[in-house]
Amino acid sequence: MKVSKDGADLIKAFEGLARKRKDGLIEAYPDPASGGDPWTIGWGSTGPDIRRGTVWTQRQADERFAGHLSAFARKVETLLGNAPTAQHQFDALVSFAYNLGTGNLAKSTLLKKHKAGDFRGAAAEFVRWNRAGGKVMRGLTRRREAEARLYRGEKP
Repeated sequence: MKVSKDGADLIKAFEGLARKRKDGLIEAYPDPASGGDPWTIGWGSTGPDIRRGTVWTQRQADERFAGHLSAFARKVETLLGNAPTAQHQFDALVSFAYNLGTGNLAKSTLLKKHKAGDFRGAAAEFVRWNRAGGKVMRGLTRRREAEARLYRGEKP
């Protein structure tokens, strides 16, 4: 499966294109929870090549996002196995994994409930993942609520 426009738009809305300068270039910024690592740039991109002082063009940010999105979609598809999954559910699960990692999705009750066909129960699990550094984060709460709405087939 591939992420739909709705799924990509949801991820972009929450990842934002933070630190866009007046000259159009985009600067890396520290993790909001830690104030440092992992440094992030563009549409939520992290990695060993991203640190304080990293600057990208819009094109670099968009290309990295497209590559990351495809990679996360493949990993989520593998985790789902043969579980029946609607497009909107897949999009929500990829957004979750994009933000929290596929390791967290793999061990989550959310994924277990989805694979068992308990879609109502799975949707209720999203909001449990709203903390960073042990603290409830308003932005994560909003994101998880939007992902749950998308998962249920509602507009996020």
